[in-house]
Amino acid sequence: MYAKGTKDIDAFVSFRYTRYLKDERLQEEHLQGGNRKKVMKEKLKKKILGIGVGVIAYAVALGVSYHIDEMKRTQELILFLIPYIFLAADIYIEQLGEFRKRQFPDEKILIIAATLGVFFVGKPKVAVGAMLFYQAGRMVEELALNRTKKSIAEFIDIRPEYANLKEGGRERVVEPQALQPKQIIVLKPGEKIPVDAVVTMGTGSVDMKALTGESVPKAVKPGDRIYSGTINLNGMLEARVVKVYNDSTASRVMRLVEKANENKSESVRLVDRFTRYYTPAVIALALLIMILPPMMFTEARDEWIFRGLIILVAACPSGLLTSIPLAFLGGIGAAARQGVLIKGSSCIEILKQADTYVFDKTGTLTEGVFHVQETVPYKMEEEELLELAALAETHSTHPIALSLREAYKGTPDPERVGQVTEYPGMGICAQVDGKRVYVGNMRLMSRQGIFCHLVGRPGTAVHVAVENQYAGHILISDTVRKDARKLIRWLHRHELGTVMFTGDNDEAAEAVASRLKIESVYAELMPEDKVKQLEEFRDTQIENEKIVFVGDGINDAPVLAFADVGIAMGGLGADAALEAADIILMEDEPSRIINAVKISKATVRAVKQNIVFAAGLKVILIMLAIPGLITMQNAIIADVAVMLINILNSFWMLKYPE
Repeated sequence: MYAKGTKDIDAFVSFRYTRYLKDERLQEEHLQGGNRKKVMKEKLKKKILGIGVGVIAYAVALGVSYHIDEMKRTQELILFLIPYIFLAADIYIEQLGEFRKRQFPDEKILIIAATLGVFFVGKPKVAVGAMLFYQAGRMVEELALNRTKKSIAEFIDIRPEYANLKEGGRERVVEPQALQPKQIIVLKPGEKIPVDAVVTMGTGSVDMKALTGESVPKAVKPGDRIYSGTINLNGMLEARVVKVYNDSTASRVMRLVEKANENKSESVRLVDRFTRYYTPAVIALALLIMILPPMMFTEARDEWIFRGLIILVAACPSGLLTSIPLAFLGGIGAAARQGVLIKGSSCIEILKQADTYVFDKTGTLTEGVFHVQETVPYKMEEEELLELAALAETHSTHPIALSLREAYKGTPDPERVGQVTEYPGMGICAQVDGKRVYVGNMRLMSRQGIFCHLVGRPGTAVHVAVENQYAGHILISDTVRKDARKLIRWLHRHELGTVMFTGDNDEAAEAVASRLKIESVYAELMPEDKVKQLEEFRDTQIENEKIVFVGDGINDAPVLAFADVGIAMGGLGADAALEAADIILMEDEPSRIINAVKISKATVRAVKQNIVFAAGLKVILIMLAIPGLITMQNAIIADVAVMLINILNSFWMLKYPE
């Protein structure tokens, strides 16, 4: 706590300024996102307009050339140059921008070189036709990509449009962005909850499906936390705002999913690297076809040059480059519909390779709700032991502290508690009625040089000492999650390793591991010990093996961040989970990991199918182009057909069944 006076004012100003900066940054991100979408729409409209004008100009040019038999070559070039400019202008502008940024030429340079070459060999009709087909293919790509992003946005568009603010006994409609913490809002049946809040009056049920994928409504009463983006199904509720709009769950979830595809997968990076070598290799092959055969067969010089130009068009990998990101976007969207947030396409690929799953115990495999099973005092009464433990834990939010306060019949008086010192992973020391009271595990007792009895029964033993004198222990236990068994059975059936990490004692850890049939258990681990143990696991891995850590997202942030894939349980409203984890289960259901793994496997399978299909066709088209068995238009049509098939294959991921 801060001392009164100037330090308090400085701290308050610093906090408000930090909050201001954060809100400004989030608002700027939101505006930039909206601006990006607006720019993309404008760009798409311009492209459609350009193609439309180009098609009309091409049709006019074809009509004019058809009615004029004796048209000079220069006149024909000029006539077809007009539709070519309309059709190809944006491609030239994009490529020029890449040259200015000193970026390596991409696949667009192939179509540019091919069509210019066809112009110079005296076939302007073919050049414009090839550019038209290519642009039509690009248009389909962009429409498909926009459609996928729009579909994902619709699935997760859980942001509310308004809020009912209650002030001075009156209600008024305001924008959700205007709400501030501690204000009271009114929630009517059928309305979206605008921000994260706590119910203060009324009872009802809330539809969580849009946010968590949970189909069963959740009953709420005064004191329960409710989240933005969910829907109040029935009953009038009043709630106290706990988070501003930009920090609320719906806004954070939207930002995470919108940014998910920025984290590129290994497949996408591989294709990017492949293109850097593929483009110059294709250009070199086309030049060889144009140069070497004419040196031997002078009478067919123009024909070999034209075949080389066809190779440039046939080799253009546009369908391949689009279909891969589309498949990953589809996987991310399918997972979001089921209440599983995946932060990037790379996470999908890594999850598919995972061979070992490491679980935190408390709050992950178990409910994280403790109940006192037994109180064993030493030289004092049971009520006195419980009272001391409850008082010492008055200010703690740890699940064990909550269970101790719940078991204590009275209401702990905070005035009786003085200075409090926390020992992470061990317990707490508090001044109670002027005496030092230690509450924690055996490690805390050993640290203070206090002898305590071993507890042989299953459960978590909380030891209590007063002024370095042992006062007894309180045995508490947790409940194993119902669907944790389903997940562990599924992992074993697929021959995937299971490990459990916990800071609890050996007896409690072994009891849970035995019930779930987990293969390996590491108990009495401090938070830093979990990271070290995970590091040892990673050192023994072979190259393609990956480790997944599953934690509750509250106190497991370091391990979640260190693992190959970190999965946070119940990330709903947990800041640590949203920051540290790669994958977030929006509901406390471990079995949703099964859905995430299935989606990752299906997505990677779709990506591989797209790569094999597109690359295989490119090889066939190039082989057909060398002996002149395919025309330029046919090569482009075949490429568009493959692209459409790959897009449909990627779209299937977006509709992946639950």
